[in-house]
Formats: sequence, structure tokens, C-alpha cells
Amino acid sequence: MNLEKWLHPTAGKRFIFFLLADILLSLFTLYSAYLLRFNFHIPPKYLDHFWLIYTVLTALKIAAMAWRGQYRIVWRFFGLGDVRRVLEAHIVAYGLFGIVLYFFRSDFLPFPRSVFIIDFFLSFLLLSGLRMAKRVLMESGIRGGYKPTLIVGTGGGGPAVIKAVTQAESAYKPEAIVAWKDPGLEGSRIENLRIYAPDRLEELIGRYRIHTVIVAEELEAKELNRLIERLENLGVREIKKIRLLGEGKERLEEIPIEELLARRPKDLDREAIGAFLQGKRILITGAGGSIGSEICRQCLAYGAKRLILVENSEYNLYRISEELEKDRIVPRLVSVLDRERLEEVFKAEHPDVVIHAAAFKHVPLCELNPDTAIENNILGAMNVIDLSIRYGVEKVVNISSDKAVRPTNVMGATKRIIELYAQNVPNDRTEIVSVRFGNVLGSSGSVVPKFKAQIEAGGPVTVTHPEMTRYFMLIPEACQLVLQAAAMAQGGELFILDMGEPVKIVDLARKMIRLYGKEGEVDIVYTGLRPGEKLYEELLINDAECKTRYESIYVAGRSNYPIEKLRADIRHLLEAKDKRVLLKEIVPEYTPSQRCI
Repeated sequence: MNLEKWLHPTAGKRFIFFLLADILLSLFTLYSAYLLRFNFHIPPKYLDHFWLIYTVLTALKIAAMAWRGQYRIVWRFFGLGDVRRVLEAHIVAYGLFGIVLYFFRSDFLPFPRSVFIIDFFLSFLLLSGLRMAKRVLMESGIRGGYKPTLIVGTGGGGPAVIKAVTQAESAYKPEAIVAWKDPGLEGSRIENLRIYAPDRLEELIGRYRIHTVIVAEELEAKELNRLIERLENLGVREIKKIRLLGEGKERLEEIPIEELLARRPKDLDREAIGAFLQGKRILITGAGGSIGSEICRQCLAYGAKRLILVENSEYNLYRISEELEKDRIVPRLVSVLDRERLEEVFKAEHPDVVIHAAAFKHVPLCELNPDTAIENNILGAMNVIDLSIRYGVEKVVNISSDKAVRPTNVMGATKRIIELYAQNVPNDRTEIVSVRFGNVLGSSGSVVPKFKAQIEAGGPVTVTHPEMTRYFMLIPEACQLVLQAAAMAQGGELFILDMGEPVKIVDLARKMIRLYGKEGEVDIVYTGLRPGEKLYEELLINDAECKTRYESIYVAGRSNYPIEKLRADIRHLLEAKDKRVLLKEIVPEYTPSQRCI
């Protein structure tokens, strides 16, 4: 058996320790009370009922101590409030014992009343003293290893943080609270911890040699970034947040990098999205993927009548189907390349809106498998668009990518071709729109889960190039803006989402390492650009974009391409052996990477 694991404190071990200690100490105090009463020479007749008295009194005492929560306390935070509760437990226990003595006097006599009083004080002093002694030992450093902790925030999470970090398994010792949003609370207390104003942050970190800061306040991304940067400059090694799980439960966890990069759209028009989706039958391809699954959730939240989930991955389809309301979804295990089966779905379900999110998106894999990527991304999208037109779908939304701008890889070139097809295919009733955006955080192909796994494994974190930059957006934000753009579309538009400022990937890696408290422990290694990768991504082909009524959404200038020629070129592309040459004929701005394999 692992000795360290056996000795590690838990709630169960703590309960057993205090219970056994109270039983033994009660025996000691009662016998000591007899000794003191009789000047250390106890007449034998007074010991005839000793064990009966001890058993009844100890049982009452343990019940009262349990009632006052003294077997659930964390001893290193035992305080005056707990001393009061031990006293209350003794008053109740000895009061009940007095009642027992009154009604069953003959069973306990002879029993000197002075022993009763002496034992009360001895027991109270020793049982509370045991608990206080452990705290004194902890604070004097006899058993160290606990991290001095500062709590930032007095919102709903403040008391929850204190509760979470004072669990037996916790390695944190809270020293003070900083009222980040309400400096007027300075001088007050929460759970006996003093509250300070934000301008005392540096002083507190130095005074208590703070190792860890726990954020107990909901902060905007910019404010959270500023706080973290300030803490890092002050030498704080670990920064965590409290996550409230509901039902009185909470958990400490690292601050997700997504929170630091999150940007809430300033002009999200939920009313317009709701009007667009309310009561509609919506077919979503790639419904089990990162983007597709979030679109499913939001469509249901905005009142869609029914979702037709088209997905070629059995596992992904199962996972999203289990999550959503069964009576509002129709799962269909179909590939967008299987036109015949896909047409059966259109014929049976008659969707009002189609959102096409199915695609191969991993750049290096698409470079290694160009034929498969071209067929899936181009032919699959054409099948979806053509069938939507044939079956009178009101609106088709094609999910595109910033990699379609001056592409250097097969994936980006395929996305650009479908943008051209969506803008030029003839239709009478169906409005077809494309929405282009950058990387989404936390998706299956995102660097964030990759970096997280590498950090947890001890490193190194691999970055392709020190100057690599990317645009990032959270999946829910991106999907909401996609739906908002679709709601305002009239057909033929290419919308571009405002992705904010580009982020250097190496800065993202460094920030994640710091958030995990691993700075100096995890290295960053540069591996070189992969096939088809660009150092910088763009969202616009030229400056011919126009603002819409929403700050977060732009519309690009229309690109004309005779549809019959485009169809013929695509047909030749699918049949060609050297597909990269034909890709460049269709997309002149496509520049294949020199690292293509």
C-alpha cells in the first residue's frame, strides 16, 4: 500500500480521527475529574458505576458534537466560532446527562456532582484544545506544504471559494480577500477573512508571500487579462478560478484560455436570429462536429421546430443526438458525398433552412490527402447546394474559412471554390450565403486542446513558427454570428465575421503554460511550418468589403464566375491527376506551399 496515499487527509479519515480522539479524551477527562475530586485517592465504591457513566455521557457528547458539525471541520481552519460550537455541544450533552441522572438516579449513585462539573470543564478544554492545537501546528509550519492563497472577488463565488479551498484535500490556505469590483467593502469580513481594496493587491502578495490567486468574480476578457498580467508581474505562480457546479458544489480549476480570448459580440441581435429560426425545419450537415453541434444547440434554443442532423461519423452523430431533445431531432447517418441517400433525406424532411458545416478542415491532412479533401469539400458542398435548390429550401448557409483568402493549401482552395459556386449557381427561390471566419477555440482541430495535453504531460509544447499568428473566436460566438448573418442575408452574399486582433500562437502557448503554473517547467519547441500552412491568415481577398448594420459582420464584394465554366472546371478538377494545377486555374490567387507533399 502507498503510505503517502494512506496518510493523505480525507473527510472519512478526519471523521474517524476526531471520533476516536473524543472517545479516548472523554475517558481521560472523566477519570481525571474523579482523581481531582478525591485528591488522587478514589474510594472503590465511586468506581462501581464508572463505565456506565462514561458510556452514557460519551455517547451524548459525541451526538452533540456531531450535531454541531465538529466531525466535519477542517482542523487547520478551526477558529473561535468552532470553539463556541464545542461549548454548545457540551452544554447540551451535559444537560441531557443531568436529565438522565434525575430520572435514573439509582443506576448511577454514588456519583459526586462536583465530578460532573470538573469533567465538563476538562472535556471542553481538551476537545476544543485538540482541534485548536492542530491549527497552531499547521500555522507554525510543523506540517507545511499548503499554498498561501489570495481570493480576488467578493461576488457569488467568494464564500464558495473559501469552502472549496478549506476542504481536507485542498492544498490552499486563504489569507485575505480583495474586493475587485467593490472596494467599499474594505474592512469587512467573509468567513473570518478580511477584505481589502484592489490597491492593496501588491502589499498583500508580499506580506503573505502569496503563491496562488483564486478569481471568484466574473470578469470580462480584457479585465481578466489585465489582472493576470499584473499578478504575473508580482510573481504569483498559480492563478485559478472557482467553478460553481450547482447544488452547493464547486470546483477549483485553471482559467480556460478561451476566457482570456473571448469577445462578446457588441451587437448580437437575438431577436433577428429568433425570427429567422422560429418554427423552421433546419438541416445541418456535419451536425456532430465542433461547429455543427453548437449550431444544433443554438437552433433549438432559438425555437427551431425540427433539426435534421446529417453526419457521416456514427460516434459524432450518437453524441450530439444523446445531448439534444429527442422529439425535435432526426438523426441521419449520411455522407454528403452520397447524393442518392442525401436526396432521400431532403425528399422526406423538406427542410426550410440548410446549414452546411460538413468539411475536412485539418490543413496538413488535406495536403497529404488532396484527392479526398477536394472530393469531400467541393463535391459534397455542391450536392448540398444543388439539392437545396431542387427541393425549394428557403436559405442555404455555407460555412467557409479565412483559409479561403489567398490560399496556400488545398483546404483553403476548396473553400474558395465553394464560395464561388454559392455566389454564381442559378436559383429562383433559394437564398445562398457563405460566412467566412477564422479559427475557433476548443474545436477538434484547435491548438488549445493540443497545448493543454502537452502541458499536462510535462511538455514540450510544440509551435510551428515563432511568428505564426491566427484569428480566434469562441465556438458559441462564431455560431451566433453565423446565424445572425444568415438572418440578414438576401442571397449571394459572402459575409465575413470580425475576428478582432490576430493572436501569436507562441504567445498563446506561453499564456497557457503560465495559467497552468508551469512557467519554467514546460519548454516551447519550434517544429517548422507544416505542409500548406501560412504564417498569417487573412479574412479579405481585397478591400472591397462593406459594413453591414452590425459592427461584427462585413460583406465582401461579389465574385463573378460563369457557372457552366465553373461546373466544367470542377468536373475536370475531380478527374485530374495533378489537382493542384487545376485548383490554381479556378482560384488564381492559390499559391501551393513549397512544403506540399
